[in-house]
Amino acid sequence: RPFQRFRASLSRRVSVPNQEFCCFLCSYRTLRKKKKMHPPLTPHRHPMCLEIIEEFQKCHLDHPIGKFFGDCTELKVKLLHCFRQEKAVKRKVNFEQSKKLQERLKAIRKEENAET
Repeated sequence: RPFQRFRASLSRRVSVPNQEFCCFLCSYRTLRKKKKMHPPLTPHRHPMCLEIIEEFQKCHLDHPIGKFFGDCTELKVKLLHCFRQEKAVKRKVNFEQSKKLQERLKAIRKEENAET
């Protein structure tokens, strides 16, 4: 809460046109949230992205210093895109399964209410 009050008072005092940050701390926190690392690259957890994971790991082995300067950035972008697609597929499957479970539970409750 103290930081929120400080941030609000600072944004009233300082007018920064066309900028979403009111201070350095806010910009650092926002940028830090946007740049997250990828999840663990285990093949059994990401079967859809297996080829890209192998290419990405090979790139890191081939370019031990260049990986810090953007040599593997294209593969990382492809990898993150693949993870997003994979997550969307899993989310859809989980949603369908939850709908089936809800319908089944509703039928069971209806039967229990009819018996009572």
